[in-house]
Amino acid sequence: MRHTLSVTVENKPGILTRVAGLFARRGYNIESLVVAETENPQISRMTIVVDGDGRIIEQVSKQLHKLINVLKIQDITHEEAVHRELILLRVNADATNRTEILQVAEVFRARIVDMSRASVTIEATGDTSKIEAILTTFRPYGIKEFARTGRLSMMRGK
Repeated sequence: MRHTLSVTVENKPGILTRVAGLFARRGYNIESLVVAETENPQISRMTIVVDGDGRIIEQVSKQLHKLINVLKIQDITHEEAVHRELILLRVNADATNRTEILQVAEVFRARIVDMSRASVTIEATGDTSKIEAILTTFRPYGIKEFARTGRLSMMRGK
């Protein structure tokens, strides 16, 4: 099962390497990792998506707690949280299909961020299923390239 961990850390050099190394040493694959500074520039939030059962997640959490600079760990997999990903994709678009591609992008509430004679670059955000649906929908047009973030998550306000 995929678990989403929200890890708050001190914004210090090397913390990302130590966290990723902890997973690698134990043979656990990180499926997604997003790290960014928070509202406090001394603190960063890591959103880590890892596949494993509850026992594995508990073991990893205990090991993470031992790392210097780790402040807080939450498994938010089953919590009320907002999850989002971002995708940029460049799709083949010529005069014959450009209007159709723009209409499809509009259905997904995506934005056109670049346009050339031969392609259109689209930006979209949403949960994992929406991003997968976007990829599936645009594949027949010919995806030239895409870049995708990992899952970014935050607990809902109470």
